[in-house]
Amino acid sequence: MRSARPISVLFAALVSLLLAGCTGMPAGQDRPRLVVFMVVDGLPQRQVLAYRDQLAPDGLARFLDRGAWFAEAHYGHAVTATAPGHASMLTGAYPHRTGIIHNEWRDVNTGDPVYNTGDTAASYIGHKTRPLDGTSPRNLKAETVGDVLRRIEPRSRVIAISGKDRGAILPAGRSGVAYMYMGESGQFASSTHYMKEHPAWVTAFHARKTADRYFKTEWKPLLPEAAYARSIPDNQPWFGPRGGKLPMMMGVAADDAPGPAYYGALLASPFADILALEFARAAIAGEQLGRDDAPDILVVSLSGHDYVNHRWSAESRLSHDHLLQLDRQFEVFFRDLDTAVGRDNYLALLTADHGFMPAPEHSQAQGQAGGRLSSGQMLTRVNADLQRAFGEAKLVPFISASTALVLDRKLIAQKGLDFDAIALAARASLLAEPAVAAAYTRRELESGSRAGAPFFEAMRRSWHQQISGDVQFVYKPLWMAASSSGYAATHGSPHRYDTHVPIMLWGPKWVRAGRVDARVEVADIAPTLSRLLRVPAPAASEGRPLPLPAP
Repeated sequence: MRSARPISVLFAALVSLLLAGCTGMPAGQDRPRLVVFMVVDGLPQRQVLAYRDQLAPDGLARFLDRGAWFAEAHYGHAVTATAPGHASMLTGAYPHRTGIIHNEWRDVNTGDPVYNTGDTAASYIGHKTRPLDGTSPRNLKAETVGDVLRRIEPRSRVIAISGKDRGAILPAGRSGVAYMYMGESGQFASSTHYMKEHPAWVTAFHARKTADRYFKTEWKPLLPEAAYARSIPDNQPWFGPRGGKLPMMMGVAADDAPGPAYYGALLASPFADILALEFARAAIAGEQLGRDDAPDILVVSLSGHDYVNHRWSAESRLSHDHLLQLDRQFEVFFRDLDTAVGRDNYLALLTADHGFMPAPEHSQAQGQAGGRLSSGQMLTRVNADLQRAFGEAKLVPFISASTALVLDRKLIAQKGLDFDAIALAARASLLAEPAVAAAYTRRELESGSRAGAPFFEAMRRSWHQQISGDVQFVYKPLWMAASSSGYAATHGSPHRYDTHVPIMLWGPKWVRAGRVDARVEVADIAPTLSRLLRVPAPAASEGRPLPLPAP
């Protein structure tokens, strides 16, 4: 339970009055008691609208029919991966300021792997922690809306929950608390960065063994077969050796009890998302969220759709049904929020961390160019070209963050070679590849000398001077790197299918219903929420308040 802090209450009231004039919001208008910030990992906007006629009356339709939604919401950075997206949402900053350039990258000097939320000084509570596991926001270089809110009003709570560590830790910021799904146990754990031990409500949730209830349960399609005519049928050849067909059993038939394989498999199904929403309900009750005049933020990042789309593609029947399953879960969750918090006390916002490309095989079947490229073989060809030009082998030892060549600084210095000349030659070699659309060198990205060139500004926003590689490149539309994980499809480009995501808000007290067609960016969410909460925008924020319909 919260303890009363009269001084902080007076300070917050004073700040609210001072900020009211600069935010355009009347000083007397209440702030939301709770901001429910919802993320569907890997949800392209095209899917939301493609199945709009099949949505439940009060799930996603609450936003589309009775909320404000933006038809042209995009990411403004080039590398549309999970971690950069989650880092941008509540900082309002692009990767060149957040320092979160991808899910993982390599140290440009040592080649050592770096994980976006990795921190060996912290460990999961009650769970095994590996060296590159995500345990803290140490690598995040920008503050969030929640950080600003808690600095002004210490009584406010910021809780983030996700199936992925990065989906919880990065939106939670420096002063929130993150809980992430543990694939070996089916539990949600925090780390020692946040606390020594879990609060009682978390322990009680774990004691109920909520994840076990889905053991040997089937994921069945919600609708009759004919309703899925607009999506790709199951068991496509490019799904890989695991295939994919509904109904799908949770848990191998030979297993007689839930175990790590079962708990991990829940992630690519509707059931891990149900668990995350159950845990969110427990957090609302356990932390007393939305119960007083100190605004709270609850982040719920649902990871299942990303796993489904990677494995079977966003055009598949499995993805189609998964979205409908999510929609029904939202309907129940909103009903419970209405009861627990009160319809007039919370603001809900839904977005995604990135979109998704169609599977290359599906695009090819539609007569479109596209395909899969081995990045390892591409690197070999680049190094062969450089060796012919400069007489040294392996001048590019590795690719970092999926789309950046890193030059061997030590070798180049030892041999007295020209770093910039090698970078330019590496760029030329990349541009000779049939799958590469554009490439830019470190010198060009630092200076901004190629302003106006294809994807250049988006690439500069994704490129961090101290962390990123030396030649950043972009694949052509509908091309992807061949994945050792056997992904059917992926994301990570500046192309529309990856940047175009939903931004939808509901809260009649603060947001009038309506569609907005103006182009906006996900970076605009942070200053918008700051305005509604009447706190300053995060210091690194680059966004502008969304053009919301007036209440």
